[in-house]
Amino acid sequence: MTTAALPTGAEKRRVLFASLIGTTIEFFDFYIYATAAVLVFPTLFFPGSDPTTAMLASFATFSIAFFARPVGAIVFGHFGDRIGRKATLVAALMTMGVSTVAIGLLPTYQAAGVIAPLLLAICRFGQGLGLGGEWGGAVLLATENAPPGKKAWYGMFPQLGAPIGFILSTGSFIVLTSVLAEDQFLAWGWRIPFIASAVLVGVGLWVRLKITETPAFQTAIDRQERVRAPALSLLARHKTSLVLGTLAATATFVLFYLMTVFTLGWATTAMGYTRGEFLPIQLFGVLFFGLMIPISALLADRVGRRPTLMWTSLAIAVFGLVLAPLFGSGDLTSVLIFFMLGFGLMGFTYGPLGAALSDPFPTAVRYTGASMTFNMAGIVGASLAPYIATWLAGTWGLAYVGYYLAGAGVISALAFWGMARMRDAD
Repeated sequence: MTTAALPTGAEKRRVLFASLIGTTIEFFDFYIYATAAVLVFPTLFFPGSDPTTAMLASFATFSIAFFARPVGAIVFGHFGDRIGRKATLVAALMTMGVSTVAIGLLPTYQAAGVIAPLLLAICRFGQGLGLGGEWGGAVLLATENAPPGKKAWYGMFPQLGAPIGFILSTGSFIVLTSVLAEDQFLAWGWRIPFIASAVLVGVGLWVRLKITETPAFQTAIDRQERVRAPALSLLARHKTSLVLGTLAATATFVLFYLMTVFTLGWATTAMGYTRGEFLPIQLFGVLFFGLMIPISALLADRVGRRPTLMWTSLAIAVFGLVLAPLFGSGDLTSVLIFFMLGFGLMGFTYGPLGAALSDPFPTAVRYTGASMTFNMAGIVGASLAPYIATWLAGTWGLAYVGYYLAGAGVISALAFWGMARMRDAD
């Protein structure tokens, strides 16, 4: 029996960069769709409806990816646990990249009729399929190379791809909005970020093809620990971890998609902001998202991942109770404070999340387990969050959007408490 060689310092840096660049690209692709779903798709793919109905229809296609992600988690997780992390990550990145570029080439409703939103939905499914296999593999690439006591720190590198991808995607729309006239932006300008993502995908593939397999997976090969059907083994032996992990990550998803998609849609319709005014405000908030990720990872390695995430989830619940007075006031200072707090909490919950969700699963099913947990939480917490929040705000008022977020925070806190109890029982 052989023992997997520990990676050198240079190899670790290459692995961390590969995990970061991959998730940055994946989240950039994912977020440009989210932004376009608010700013462009209601007009170009769902015309003829009143603005609210068109927005809800656009949000419905937005949600498709979250239902595709568990499928991607099962498919890519199977090969990630059977063949290896490296090859599977390359395939996931390709799936996401091709789907995103295709969106930038689609005909609109005016050119193709009802086939246009159908094609949009298919491409959105492809995005979800790719991201479903990307996140878990990127997290394992980092954490399975981590030295003792630094799993949360290593695991936060792929998590940094989320704020960086958001900054790149939002920044691209800010630039396009400022340099193009409205008719130019709607005619062809919105396509540029989707098509340009091909360059980023090429860079990501080049980096990932240079990495080696993780020591943990190589050890599993040497010890013949791989299972024939990782998904079936996961459901047979680790159902409780899967359910608790899904509920634990729910508040993270609800918070993020309220802070991004819902607020952008509500501010540019009900509150009177233009997209040129509001996108920089969001971008300012995302800086706090990125800043808090490494801080929370350091804290999690010091005091524990689950306690850090449990208390952060309770803080998210409290934040939900002040959502309406801060965001709903429309006052610039209050809105800025709202985004600083909301995105700061997002960073604090997101930083240690990858290590926390992958930890309960053994190596043989870890790719599938971490991916399924994260992506099932996406269905529960994010897929319909913009739709639900828009309906709640329009029907009952912004306060009920806050109650919705507060409830998610309490549920996640209880789930992290349950995960800690399971760990203590082990």
